[in-house]
Amino acid sequence: MARTQSTCPRCHQPVVVELEQVFDLTTDPQAKQKLLSGSVNTIRCQNCGYSGPIATPVVYHDPEKELLLTYFPAEMGLPVNEQEKLIGPLINQVVNHLPNEKRKAYLLQPKTMLTYQTLIETILQTDGITKEMLDDQQKKLGLLQRLVSATPATRPDIVKQEESQIDQSFFTILSRLYEVTMAQGDQSSAKALADLQKYLVENTKVGKEIKAQAEIVQQAIKNLQDASKEGLTREKLLELFEKSPSDLYTSTLVGMARSGMDYSFFQTLTDKIDHTQGEDQRKLMDLRQKLLEMTKEIDKKIDDELKRARHLLETILGAEDVTKATEANLEGIDDFFTQVLQTALEDSKQRDDTVRTEKLQKVVEVIEKASAPPPEVELIQQLVSAKDDADLEKMMQENSAKFTPEFFQLLNSVVLQGENKQNPEVKKKLEKVYAAVTRFSMQSKMNPK
Repeated sequence: MARTQSTCPRCHQPVVVELEQVFDLTTDPQAKQKLLSGSVNTIRCQNCGYSGPIATPVVYHDPEKELLLTYFPAEMGLPVNEQEKLIGPLINQVVNHLPNEKRKAYLLQPKTMLTYQTLIETILQTDGITKEMLDDQQKKLGLLQRLVSATPATRPDIVKQEESQIDQSFFTILSRLYEVTMAQGDQSSAKALADLQKYLVENTKVGKEIKAQAEIVQQAIKNLQDASKEGLTREKLLELFEKSPSDLYTSTLVGMARSGMDYSFFQTLTDKIDHTQGEDQRKLMDLRQKLLEMTKEIDKKIDDELKRARHLLETILGAEDVTKATEANLEGIDDFFTQVLQTALEDSKQRDDTVRTEKLQKVVEVIEKASAPPPEVELIQQLVSAKDDADLEKMMQENSAKFTPEFFQLLNSVVLQGENKQNPEVKKKLEKVYAAVTRFSMQSKMNPK
């Protein structure tokens, strides 16, 4: 990522911007996500607050799909020969990162995208996302905006007219928007989206189906937890599967109890089949087949995730600056990556590979630093854990200097999350802390020492 100086289009003041022109999945597994998210190549003016995209040439490379795309903004107003002079080195950068045996003919014929939108659509189409799907998503976003801004009196009519658009994907978009607004600390918008979701769940066909499915999942979780209180045996687990009311219930149990579904579990099921006859035997045989297919699918997904995590780890370790490479790929770091990292670290220590161990340790340090909760979160956790009112008062006295606008913004966000998770105990504690801290802060301002 290169830093350069540009000019704010609104106030015309000089602004330093970071440009990323090469999005190469060979060296950066998160390159596609970065480009599609729209979070790169933007200009943010500290003087007037303007924020928007900045025109810059882009090269996108996906070696698995043999896709090499180039885009040159027309607004830069450069002739074709000048464009080629700027794009050429970017393409060479992509080629140079590939070993000779992987340099194929498609690299000699990069596809030119005339617009940025065409670039995005082409990338998505290779993932099976068509223009029609994108148009459909835009329609759903427009409908969502109408519903959020509608009055309680007009909302039912809109839902009745547009219910065909309110499907599973609509609820997915709604959930993602809610997550984004929560992350941004926009409590007002988050509450409006949460209220809309609640209304649609209760008043649309798909919403009622989602609610019913959620109840089935919760029931499966509860039954498994109840069975585990005195120790979960293979026999108890098998009994839960036999009483399963639906495939969703069964798949939920499989997802939670996969580690217990070992050879001995299936042997127990087979023994029961051998000692059963007629219709009951057929049902048990169907259950065994279904469980084998579900566990096989889960195992494949786990294997795929572990392969992805190993590839990402090796990509990071192969970078010139391991720390920066780890920071650039934090979005791709999850439990699977952590598992692969831990295994790799133990292996390198056993082999006394000090160079690899040192690199792996740098990855660990970046992850630990990134995963550490901010001070505001730690303070909220301390306040919520207060034993009684006196203990809470003492904590507030000791931490009064930490009650900053940022703290109150985060506390507001956490309180709103507690409301929408509908956890009465958490909600009650958070509201108590919020009221106490707000009152304490106001009194401190009115009676400064």
